[in-house]
Amino acid sequence: MLSKLLHDERGMSFVYVGLGFMGLLAATTLAIDVGFFMTARSQAQNAADAGALAGAVGLVFDSYTDRSPSGPAVQSALAAARGNSVMAQTVSVDAPDVTFPNDPQGLPNWVRVEVFRTSSRSNALTTVMGGFFGVPKADVIADATAEAAPANAATCMKPWAVPDKWLEKQDPPWDDEDTFDLYDKKNKPLNPQDVYVPAADPQNYTGYKSDPAGPDYGREILLKAGNPNLAISASHFFPIALPPNTGASWYEENIPGCWPGVMEMGNEIPVEPGNMTGPTVQGVEDLIAKDPGAQWDQATRRVISSFHPSPRIIVIPVFDPAVYEESRQHGRQTIQVANLVGFFIEDLDGNSVKGRIVPMTGLIRGNGPAPGGAFLRAIRLVQ
Repeated sequence: MLSKLLHDERGMSFVYVGLGFMGLLAATTLAIDVGFFMTARSQAQNAADAGALAGAVGLVFDSYTDRSPSGPAVQSALAAARGNSVMAQTVSVDAPDVTFPNDPQGLPNWVRVEVFRTSSRSNALTTVMGGFFGVPKADVIADATAEAAPANAATCMKPWAVPDKWLEKQDPPWDDEDTFDLYDKKNKPLNPQDVYVPAADPQNYTGYKSDPAGPDYGREILLKAGNPNLAISASHFFPIALPPNTGASWYEENIPGCWPGVMEMGNEIPVEPGNMTGPTVQGVEDLIAKDPGAQWDQATRRVISSFHPSPRIIVIPVFDPAVYEESRQHGRQTIQVANLVGFFIEDLDGNSVKGRIVPMTGLIRGNGPAPGGAFLRAIRLVQ
């Protein structure tokens, strides 16, 4: 009897079916839970990316120096990260999870955000099939780092060149009615001479600064057509010829339009000859008409607009006044782009353009980092 039972194969199909069910259960766990985890991980990464980018935007447009838990950079990062759910539940991210590490050059340009759905934060993912194998919960963590790095280039340039700020020695402090003076009327060096320090020396740079909490943010400037035969004032501008064309029609077209080229700090650019008053006025009127409701709000120190950003927030090159003045003294007219700045066009005042200095984003070109004093900032994910 025992021997017969030993060789009896009846019921073996149940063993195979049972083993098959185990394999099927394992495969189902892989198909459901692993896919579930991958989706959750991707969503968590989206939340971290959004938070890091929002934090960088906060540094550029709200305050580059306020990195406190209640500051705009941290609060923007938290709001953006929490606005991205992971498997229909908000991620856990608190102010200490937003940090500001230095970039490889040692500059504090990075924003790092870490988001959690973990047991330690009481919001771990609940597995679908993992409970059968003793894994009822799973943790998901993601982090991202964005930078608000100095930018040395920009596109969509407007065809005006404005002198950068300098250290006024003749009639301090500097204001937009001062002229940049190196020589007296007999062409002899003044003592003292006005001083310009370029953006390559960020600690001593005399030009326009991009910090929204600084003195240049919101500074109102009235741009008036400059005379190439006279010393330049802070409010003078020169019409410039953006390649590949020249002339009044091309100049006027590029005021409301978007020049497709890329301008970099250090470029030398030609000045448009002749009177460009008419094209300037018409071009500015056309640009204002693209967003007629945009206005500067002094209480919040912001441009109020239904566009993000308003097309009336533009980028203009500022030039090295020392290079220009030296070349003018020798009968030449050379404009060297010293920096690129954001400018909100408020209105026309006769034939002059009234506007304010505002932060703006730009591009990074070349092999090395942009000068530390660059006004524009490039916002992008780096990790």
